[in-house]
Amino acid sequence: MPAGNIEKLKYAIKYGADAVYLGIIDFSLRAMRKGELITLDNLKAAIDTARSMGAKSYLTLNIFAFNYDIQLLEQSMDKIVESNPDALIISDPGIMRLAKKYMPNTDIHVSTQANILNYEAVRFWQDMGATRAILARELPIADVAEIKRKVPDMELEVFIHGAQCVSFSGRCLLSDYMTDGERKANSGNCSQPCRWSYKLVEETRPGQYYEIEENEKGTHILSTKDLCLVKHLKELINAGVDSFKVEGRTKSLYYVSATAKAYREAINEVIKNPDADMQPYYNELLKVGNRGYTTGFYLGEYPKDGYSYDISKGLAGADFLCEIWDKNDDWYKIKTKNKFNKNEDIEIISPSEKFITQVTEIKNMKGEELELANTNDELWVKFTREPVEYNYALARTVGIKGETSENKTCSCSG
Repeated sequence: MPAGNIEKLKYAIKYGADAVYLGIIDFSLRAMRKGELITLDNLKAAIDTARSMGAKSYLTLNIFAFNYDIQLLEQSMDKIVESNPDALIISDPGIMRLAKKYMPNTDIHVSTQANILNYEAVRFWQDMGATRAILARELPIADVAEIKRKVPDMELEVFIHGAQCVSFSGRCLLSDYMTDGERKANSGNCSQPCRWSYKLVEETRPGQYYEIEENEKGTHILSTKDLCLVKHLKELINAGVDSFKVEGRTKSLYYVSATAKAYREAINEVIKNPDADMQPYYNELLKVGNRGYTTGFYLGEYPKDGYSYDISKGLAGADFLCEIWDKNDDWYKIKTKNKFNKNEDIEIISPSEKFITQVTEIKNMKGEELELANTNDELWVKFTREPVEYNYALARTVGIKGETSENKTCSCSG
């Protein structure tokens, strides 16, 4: 699971991840801006925290490096070595060479940015000393299985959930071009121009803009739907995949927690019963932010309905209502994310639970009784049913918006 900051790292592990991937701003493809950010100064503490919780940590050094990046990385290697990650995720051969020089005993995972599409490429990286290949998202499951047959002693990792780039394996220059080089996608600062809504202008008529009529749904002509492979875990396991990866270091704490919980439980279920119905887990994933779901290239050709023409921002089927921070007798201290009312039914999820309860009382920090919990307030509340594992519990609205998932399901339903 992604660990965009230290708080998300803890929640990802508590909700079921056995490994997290994390990055520091200069060498990672995601530049985080919120929460307790992971830096060179607290990198060791973050990795130690994950290890103490029973999970591995993979450090992303997967930028394509210019000379100044290499120089900066060499200056940073002492702290990276001291942090002792379980593996390094790398795409650039120059960075890999530095990693082998300074950390010869640390596993190397080759990033999806390296566009690994065939077994000879896997063998190449294995010869270079890599222990795992994170395959390109353009591969069908049949090709993944063939790679595993040809190179059985190499670990294979695939993305199974999250946002996709319109470019090949995320190697995109649109952001660089559209921001005059200020927001470089492959240096961790993508402005996501594939999510923008575009209009057409004819060069002899400046200032006159026209809709690009791709179809009646709008002009988000580059925006792909999000990947969701929860219904195809059995096929991926049978293909020999060693590790499942979820995109989302810039996603919310709720996204990380709920997605980890859904996939952890789904994986456990399909291992126990390969023919188990995965629809309940798919329904759970509808409750987190998404642009509609697709299976991408994994079932063969990219589906025609794999683009999200009508929306660019991920919309969740359930609203994230609050984090539960503390307990005093039968009162729970919360941080609200979206407003809710006294006597409203809500759904609480924790690493070990999921149930519907009701908010019976609300009061502010001064002890004043309230009828409404407003967004971003810190409050005390009571529930008709209380969570056992309250210090990692979250609350959301009940059910899926619109009652049906027809507006969001697509090729993942097969």
